[in-house]
Amino acid sequence: MSVLISGLLYAAIAVFLIGTGLKIARYARTPAPLKIPTMPAPLTRAGVALRMLREVVLFESLFKASRWTWLFGWLFHAGLLLALLTHLRYFTEPVWWWVALIAPLGPYAGMAMVIGLCGLLGRRLLVDRVRYISAPSDFLMLLLLLGIAGSGLVMRYVAHTDIVALKQFALGLAALAPAQLPGSVVLLAHLALVALLLLIFPFSKLLHAPGMFFSPSRNQVDNSREVRHVNVWSPRSALEKGADRAGDNGS
Repeated sequence: MSVLISGLLYAAIAVFLIGTGLKIARYARTPAPLKIPTMPAPLTRAGVALRMLREVVLFESLFKASRWTWLFGWLFHAGLLLALLTHLRYFTEPVWWWVALIAPLGPYAGMAMVIGLCGLLGRRLLVDRVRYISAPSDFLMLLLLLGIAGSGLVMRYVAHTDIVALKQFALGLAALAPAQLPGSVVLLAHLALVALLLLIFPFSKLLHAPGMFFSPSRNQVDNSREVRHVNVWSPRSALEKGADRAGDNGS
């Protein structure tokens, strides 16, 4: 079972890194044919950076659109980030001081994830207009994330696992020399769900995480009056080509 789970995690990590990397490269190569920043838009690059920072950290546009969705969404994402950071204690020896400092917050991060995910799931079930546009994959994604967070809390408070053996397994996994995995059904389910999440991440709506940085409505400067936006699909616009032909005829 240790070999099987290790192989599954290695394969999932490879799919996650390669798949997400290819998607990001595709986003970076895709041109923006129009100048379409969402108003009110920043007038400078520094303003765009500040706007993106507010979006990433505070979910500013979501806050303006729906307070309840913002609350549950922010709780989930903040809990997820904190949970990922606290999990670094399993992959570092000695544990970094700041990871040890935030480690006691791990259970609260899991609770925040569960509360946020339950709120987002309830929104898709109870709000008619949201339920109408929700696909089965939207519900399955929320249930998958709930399974990961819930199984982590179960290991914390109900079915305790051998933390020392788990850390040895994690350190071995990082060093490409997997060790014996603790014999816990809940732990196996937790790791299998994490592997499943990594496998489907590059092909799911979860790509909004890196994709938001490539959104032309968010990352463009509102300088259409000062700088002409030229479509990169056509290095020279039709007007420029027409001007060149007119110049050649005049000469």
